[in-house]
Amino acid sequence: MSVYDYDVTLENGETYSLRKYENHPMLIVNTATKCGLAPQFKELERIYERYRAQGLVVLGFPSNQFHQELSDSQAAAQQCRTTYGVTFPMHQIHDVNGKNALPLFDYLTSHQTGKLTRAIKWNFTKFLVDANGHVLERFAPTTTPQKMIPAIEQLLAKSL
Repeated sequence: MSVYDYDVTLENGETYSLRKYENHPMLIVNTATKCGLAPQFKELERIYERYRAQGLVVLGFPSNQFHQELSDSQAAAQQCRTTYGVTFPMHQIHDVNGKNALPLFDYLTSHQTGKLTRAIKWNFTKFLVDANGHVLERFAPTTTPQKMIPAIEQLLAKSL
């Protein structure tokens, strides 16, 4: 299995297969617009702008599981666009832990656990996925996107 075996839904309700991004490295992030870490959206957008020509895809998955997200997926995506200039795809609001978790996040957390547990502890947990759809690395919420650049560049060098 790989991340390509999952379907996800954009904030506008359009469902698609992650197979759409086959042969592209991905950075998958659980997000929340009202989180104190929300300024990371700007850094994530800079990474997306800098590396998308090399094939990198950044995908935002809002979650209100930590009570820091708007209740409407489209409103959350719009806030990301207007406040932080986000142009990468944003998805519908879903749980990232527990029985109602988006299946993609069950897959991600089963392949890259946290330090103490597999569960996502906070917003802005980030997963780096290779061009074959395999989860390579998990970054803590407080790891800034800027600090992930060496891992991203190493992944992109292998993908060429």
